Amino acid sequence: MAARREIIESLYSMISLVFILVACVEICDAATVVDVYRLIQYDIAGEQFGSRLASLNHHATSLLSHNTDLSRTVVILPVRDLNLTFIKECIGQKKPLGGLLLMLPQIFSSENKDGVEDDPNSEKELIRIQLTELERLLIHANIRYPVYFAFEDDDIDAVLADVKRNDATGQPATATTGGYKLVVSVPEPRKVASPAITNIQGWLPGLKADGDSNQLPTIAIVASYDTFGAAPALSVGSDSNGSGVVALLEIARLFSLLYSNPKTRGRYNLLFGLTSGGPYNYNGTHKWLRSFDQRLRENIEYAICLNSIGSSGNDLWLHVSKPPENANIKQIFDGFSNVAEELGLKVGLKHKKINISNPRVAWEHEQFSRLRVTAATLSKLPAAPELLESTGGLSDNRHFTSEAAVAQTVSLVAESLARHVYGQQGRNIKVFEENSSLAVQPSYIQSWLHLLSTTPRVAPFLSKNDPFIMALKKELADHTVEVNVQHEVLDGIFTFYDSTNAKLHIYQVASVTFDLLVLLVLGSYLIVLFSFLVITTRGLDDLISLFRRPPSRKVKTA
Repeated sequence: MAARREIIESLYSMISLVFILVACVEICDAATVVDVYRLIQYDIAGEQFGSRLASLNHHATSLLSHNTDLSRTVVILPVRDLNLTFIKECIGQKKPLGGLLLMLPQIFSSENKDGVEDDPNSEKELIRIQLTELERLLIHANIRYPVYFAFEDDDIDAVLADVKRNDATGQPATATTGGYKLVVSVPEPRKVASPAITNIQGWLPGLKADGDSNQLPTIAIVASYDTFGAAPALSVGSDSNGSGVVALLEIARLFSLLYSNPKTRGRYNLLFGLTSGGPYNYNGTHKWLRSFDQRLRENIEYAICLNSIGSSGNDLWLHVSKPPENANIKQIFDGFSNVAEELGLKVGLKHKKINISNPRVAWEHEQFSRLRVTAATLSKLPAAPELLESTGGLSDNRHFTSEAAVAQTVSLVAESLARHVYGQQGRNIKVFEENSSLAVQPSYIQSWLHLLSTTPRVAPFLSKNDPFIMALKKELADHTVEVNVQHEVLDGIFTFYDSTNAKLHIYQVASVTFDLLVLLVLGSYLIVLFSFLVITTRGLDDLISLFRRPPSRKVKTA
């Protein structure tokens, strides 16, 4: 009886091993592992937007059809082949999906070194336009399934080709047919507690005349540095507003050379401000200005805000809130226009009156205007974007931002300011002459534009001591004095959730039929092996006795 019990226990152990092996068939054949970036998840005043889930564990397909149940399927869609109208219908009708994986061309990766053609009709430009439309759709929708972005590469292209072939035969991946399974294992997203925004400011104090006790007037140069996009981990915002930040730093460097010498120091204070919360109604600019005392605000003669100045083309726009007939506005515009003409540029004037009853702020200068400070925004954009749009999304990267355009804008702003500071308005002089010690440095612009183009800067995911913020502070401190860092909490109307990137595991799994066949073969093999071992060690009678019904107790007693 003890020997029989040992044999039975061995049989049970073997059978359990078979089941474990079969259960592992699906998770042991990994095809590839891919970096993926989740669609942003956020709330505005309690209203939910973006992707509300993060975990994935479904089979893959390349078909998106109204007539197919895809609630347990991940749809892989290359952006270059995307039918945007169909996507709009699916999202608008809240079609249930297991998940959505959007494949981005390598040109939209910050790690890609290839340039982009200037031809506005090029394929890359057309894809960029379509991607911008897709992003606008996704960030304003409430999507009840995981949405991820990934970049095309050889591995995932091969997987997609196999998926398309299977779909073309009419046998999409399921538990019964096998195929590819996409798995993202991450915790459920959690709210970002007390999202921080950080403002950085620095001064170049002007030179007072002997015996002059009056406060010198101040000119402020301001740029918002953070971004917002469909995928926070990809929102580098080379143009919006990396170009504005680079221009501000180069202008600070140029004027620091002038102000370091008392003989060339102007009779104006220059205030440089790098603000956060730009995509969120310029919330950081609002808090920064509110921290000023009344006297400081009154001494600001005017402020120039730099925004999205890196696209190609010679047209710039000066956006203002006060009427063009205003003397201060006319002076600023004339100063820019005169220099622009010398540089082969064209500056237009756009007037947009502020609606005090509407809390929405279209441009950064409007935060100044609400406090009765003369201000303007210089931009390549002819009109203000809608809330959370054109603020450094997926298509705004280094390949579509021109170093030459940024350098030209730096020359425009620096020369205009210099002529105003030194009382040389209307005169054809050049303070920042090429090939001089005061020339604009393309290498400086290039290096900072590269850093900004590889650094995602979505404010809720930048800590107070983030290396990027420390780098901005150090750079401003190299060219200005009294550098101050202001930490604030983002307006409570906005709520953000973590889990912005992850690893996607792609497994090639067999069908249930194959699993059953494996189970049958392994089971048969183990039964034959077990029978052979029993017969050779204990004889055929012992093997047969294992399957006999044991005698009842009554028979034993008798």
